[in-house]
Amino acid sequence: MILEPIPPRVLSVRRIPGADPALLRAYGADPERHRSLGLITCDQDDPTYVALDECTKHAPVDVVFARSFYAGAAHASGALSGEILGVIAAADPDEVDEGLRALIACLEHDACFYAANDDGSIAVFPHVIASLGHYLSREAGLPPGSPMAYLVAPPMEATVGLDAALKAADVRAARVFPPPTETNFAAAWLSGDLPSVEAAAMAYAEAVVDVARRPRER
Repeated sequence: MILEPIPPRVLSVRRIPGADPALLRAYGADPERHRSLGLITCDQDDPTYVALDECTKHAPVDVVFARSFYAGAAHASGALSGEILGVIAAADPDEVDEGLRALIACLEHDACFYAANDDGSIAVFPHVIASLGHYLSREAGLPPGSPMAYLVAPPMEATVGLDAALKAADVRAARVFPPPTETNFAAAWLSGDLPSVEAAAMAYAEAVVDVARRPRER
């Protein structure tokens, strides 16, 4: 069962075709360019960040708000809250619909956490983005179209995994998120050519599984 996918659950999706300008501004949109919003909540935050980036490659939308919730989905504020709220904005509601379709498709068929031990109590996200959209490229400080390894695990596993990933291939750390993140994990974004980031992600996953199997091995 190790490295079995843990499918994310989309908990709510809504479109606001003509959002009030005050709401647009509050969530980072520009009323001069944006009129419609698309909102999504999900029980896995990092796959949702990847899916938000993916939707910018399929529709003329901007990711204007994306925030993880403290302590994760197990401690959500309500049944529909999950682990993250993501908001996209566009000039036209049809563009928002197009973006939401791409976002949901990514969550259903591509981005997810994986079980790093037999009972799934330890999860890892060793995801490779072959070509960044304009959301995560901006956040990572990388050119759009760049490959990137998006790596997430619990604190100990993530620390050991990051060291292994950096040593496994010709990659550099674009950003490192030490523990605790809002969901009490740790993360890193690594850049390089596609074979290198794939090798780094594989080394990361292997190291996380090794720590999960032998947590007190020095």
